[in-house]
Amino acid sequence: MKASKDSTPDISIEAIEPRSRDADRSQLAILASARDEFSARGLAGARMDSIAERAGLNKRLIYYYFGSKDDLFLAVLERVYADIREAEQRLHLEEIDPVEAIRQLVSFTWNYYLEHPEFITLLNSENLHCAAHLKRSERIQEMNSPLVQLLDTVLERGRRDDLFRAGVDPVQLYISIASLCYFYLSNNHTLSAIFGRDLRAPKAMAQRLSHMTDLVLGYVLK
Repeated sequence: MKASKDSTPDISIEAIEPRSRDADRSQLAILASARDEFSARGLAGARMDSIAERAGLNKRLIYYYFGSKDDLFLAVLERVYADIREAEQRLHLEEIDPVEAIRQLVSFTWNYYLEHPEFITLLNSENLHCAAHLKRSERIQEMNSPLVQLLDTVLERGRRDDLFRAGVDPVQLYISIASLCYFYLSNNHTLSAIFGRDLRAPKAMAQRLSHMTDLVLGYVLK
C-alpha cells in the first residue's frame, strides 16, 4: 500500500544505516531543514516532502532516522533548547560579578531571541499543542537543570556579597527574564499597532533592553 503524504513509509529490511560521518551530517541537515519548515509553517502545516527538499535528502532517510513527523518535531525542539542552553553556558556567568552576570543574562536572552526568531515560533507552536511533545522528552528537564543551577549559584554569590536579597527562586527569575523578552518580540506587531509606535525601531529596542534590565535588577538587588 502506498503511504500517505506524511505517513511513515515502509522501510525494507535491506535498508542499511549509512556510515557514521554521513549519518551525522544527514541528521544535522534534516534537523536544520525541519527547524526552518516547522518555524515557518507550524507542526500542522509542515510537510516532510518540503523538509527533505530543503535538506537535499531522500524523504525515506527522515523516517529512517526520526520515525515520524511528531518525533522529528520533538527532536527539533530538543535541539533548539540544547543550542540556547549551550550558548548560556559559554557566558561563564559563575565567574563574573553577580550584578554583571544578571545584566549579561538579560542581554543575552534578549539578543538570542532577536537572532533566533525560530526559537519563538517553535515554542508558540508547541504551546498550541499543550507541550505534548516536550512531555514525552527524556532529555528536556536534564538539559535545563544546569541553567537553574548556574543561576542559583549567581544568586547565592550575590547574597553572600550582600548585594542580592534572599528568597529569589532561580526558576521564577529565569521565567520572568524570558517572559519580558519573549512577550515583547512575539507580540511586537500587535503592540506597535495598539500603541501607535514602531516598537522595532532601534531606539525602542534599546529602551526595552534597558527597561528589562532595570526591572530584573530592581527585583534581585537589596
